[in-house]
Amino acid sequence: MRDLIFKTYNRLGIKSSRTKNIIKHIGWSMFYKIGSIIANFLLVPLTINYLDTENYGVWLTLTSFIAWFSFFDIGLGNGLRNKLAEAQALGNNKDAQVFVSTAYFTIGGISLLLVIVFFFVNQFIDWAQLFNTSSNLQGELSILLPIIFTFFSLQLVAKLITSIYQADQNHSIQGKIQFLGQALSLLVIYLLTKTDRNSLLIFGSIFSALPVLILVGLNFFAFKTTFKTFKPKYFLWEKKYLKEITGLGFKFFVVQIAAMVMFSTDNFIISRLFGPEEVVPYNVAFKYFSIVTMTYTIIITPYWSSFTEAFTKKDFVWIKKSVSNIQKLWLLIPFALAIMVLLSDWFYKFWVGDKVKITFFLTLAMAFNVAILTLSMVYNYFLNGVGKIKLHLIVSLFTMALNIPLSIFLAKYLHFGLPGIILSTSICIIINLLFMPIQYKKLINHSAKGIWNK
Repeated sequence: MRDLIFKTYNRLGIKSSRTKNIIKHIGWSMFYKIGSIIANFLLVPLTINYLDTENYGVWLTLTSFIAWFSFFDIGLGNGLRNKLAEAQALGNNKDAQVFVSTAYFTIGGISLLLVIVFFFVNQFIDWAQLFNTSSNLQGELSILLPIIFTFFSLQLVAKLITSIYQADQNHSIQGKIQFLGQALSLLVIYLLTKTDRNSLLIFGSIFSALPVLILVGLNFFAFKTTFKTFKPKYFLWEKKYLKEITGLGFKFFVVQIAAMVMFSTDNFIISRLFGPEEVVPYNVAFKYFSIVTMTYTIIITPYWSSFTEAFTKKDFVWIKKSVSNIQKLWLLIPFALAIMVLLSDWFYKFWVGDKVKITFFLTLAMAFNVAILTLSMVYNYFLNGVGKIKLHLIVSLFTMALNIPLSIFLAKYLHFGLPGIILSTSICIIINLLFMPIQYKKLINHSAKGIWNK
């Protein structure tokens, strides 16, 4: 098998060890993602049957709400990923361990503070009113939200291990974790459907705990084997190294907030404008077209840390060739989306039956959004990898401020409904896309100055 793989590389003209490693992990990521997609598609109808449409809409909305707090990692995950990749490219394992230790204990402190504050604030919030759902759910939500938030805060710390794996060019780790999580979730929801009790509290508690348990297990395994030399130690925490990570990490932090507003507020806006039950058709369409997004993401995600390494070693020839190949690959996406649009009615009916109605306009808007998003991703990953994101940060702040009012304007006042919310996100992505290709060309041609080089 190994000989066959190397023969295939030679026939395709692939000589770079960096590219060979990327292709290997793309293959594994595809395998894991196919499994995740199958599990996820089976999970949706099972979950709707177990919770009912309204409770499922509430679950989707509150998980989106909790996800907003992920920016409290202040960009340390991505900052660690880049700094660790640079340290490894230069063969500096001592600095690598200090970066890891500083990131872990900083995020640990932040997560503990978040949990304390959330438990205090929780008693004053009417969650049922906030999520625009039945007042009968208030008691259940007041118990469930602290549970979800506690597991979420633990996940903030535990998921740093994925940044370490990715910095080490192990690009398929996210797919592996997601596949395991989806498979376990499918098993759990299947077992829950065999019970007589329909409980959002039980469902939410179990599904919040699963990813944390997987990540904690991976942390123990990794620091006892592969990354034993990087094992975090409290006495290695250093303010100087924190500044190095957060110097870049803070820029990622701001960009993450903007991305959160653009991509994670849609469920909340829909719930407030149209009710939680309308979150379901939006998410069914989103999950359908996410097949394309996930597939494309699998292909280009490995390039982030590889761009970091190549840029550090000034291997600009490899960068140019890689970006060109990814751009050519993107040309297949519009054709794939067109086929998916034509097959959408049949697929929706096959997948979720007649319980959920998705309009053609909603389907078309979601397809357009995926086309624009994937087009921007290659430049986004390059700029993230080389850490030149100040311009992207500024543009993201503008689009963050624009997205919510534009969503409300298109959805409510122009009567576009759910498609209007998706179109608003697409417009914001297009604004970012106007600048990123220009910056890429300036950086790769060594002509970037001022904000283009920050």
